[in-house]
Amino acid sequence: MVIEDDPTMRALIQMILENNNHEVEVESTFESGKIRAMENSIDLVLLDLGLPDGNGYDICKSMREHGSTTPVLVLSAEKETDVKVKCLEVGADDYITKPFDNSELKARVKAIFRRSQETNHNSEVLRCGELEINLINRSFKVNDEKVELTNNEFDLLVYLIKRKNEVVSLEEIAQDVWDIDFDTQTNYINVYISYLRKKIRARSEHNYIETVRTKGFIIRCTQNN
Repeated sequence: MVIEDDPTMRALIQMILENNNHEVEVESTFESGKIRAMENSIDLVLLDLGLPDGNGYDICKSMREHGSTTPVLVLSAEKETDVKVKCLEVGADDYITKPFDNSELKARVKAIFRRSQETNHNSEVLRCGELEINLINRSFKVNDEKVELTNNEFDLLVYLIKRKNEVVSLEEIAQDVWDIDFDTQTNYINVYISYLRKKIRARSEHNYIETVRTKGFIIRCTQNN
């Protein structure tokens, strides 16, 4: 579903996606978009931030507060890093700046669907010490206590645990988790790492995720996990 008030931009996005074999619905206002975005039949929301009767931040935030895990791709003319970080904070899965190249939009949408399909078809339960991830229902527990994660936090943690006890670089995380080139001017990855650390430390005494200076991050697990 595309939530975009500019008719030209809305038509362009719809054309790009339909030409790539996606079924597309469109909404042009905050109220109608918010109601539709909550429905389970939606596989992906492409969301403009500046709507005539509200803003995209609140739509994304409301979706997450109501338990919706539908991926959200924000499309905005805002280029500032703090705007991108705010989108991530309210639960968006990715951010693309207008004007964008058609191939970039298709690549971002493809990457989001690929990540979703990978976890939906994987029956493993991943463990790392007190941490447990269920890839079927996308749930996460620390010491058997359920912890709510955003889609981005979940995908990052899955990646780290799959490469447990191994140092991974910022470039590897950007490419392998979000299928994008790492931009040294943004702080996305550090933001997510900080969120994960806080949520884990709230329920554990251990510092699982460590920073390896100039190299990246590592999640350390016991030999049995």
